[in-house]
Amino acid sequence: MLLPDDLVLPTGVLETMSKVRASRGGTVLCAIEVAREEISAYGVFDVEPVPDGDYTDDPNVLKVRGMVEKPKAETAPSRYAAAGRYVLDRAIFDALRRIDRGAGGEVQLTDAIALLIAEGHPVHVVVHQGSRHDLGNPGGYLKAAVDFALDRDDYGPDLRRWLVARLGLTEQ
Repeated sequence: MLLPDDLVLPTGVLETMSKVRASRGGTVLCAIEVAREEISAYGVFDVEPVPDGDYTDDPNVLKVRGMVEKPKAETAPSRYAAAGRYVLDRAIFDALRRIDRGAGGEVQLTDAIALLIAEGHPVHVVVHQGSRHDLGNPGGYLKAAVDFALDRDDYGPDLRRWLVARLGLTEQ
């Protein structure tokens, strides 16, 4: 499942997530490392190294012990936040039916995943080392548009020159 307001680049994290799912089973989620002062805007993972088997030597694959939706910075269990990419086990559907409404009076996917973890279902994260843009707010959308445009051969160089001039910088 992909959340449309999260843009994760470069692509490829879903392939890694699928491989982890094939090897470890259960649910596999994408995580990004977020600055402590920004963590309260995210679902945050409580993680530990993979204890045995495949991926024990991969620092970007972690076992999830729990999840907290939008914790305060001082109580967040880690700086690893959900990044809108999910390879969900079919058990999630039953979990969604059994949870109470959470934050905002809505059924929260985070709460259903937390229930699966509490019941012993395997849940892992793949920590994405690329970039992520939050398209759910105007500033994030604009940053994503500029990033994409700068990478384009047809108008990226012209945009870069304009930005340098507009910001009063010296191009390096």
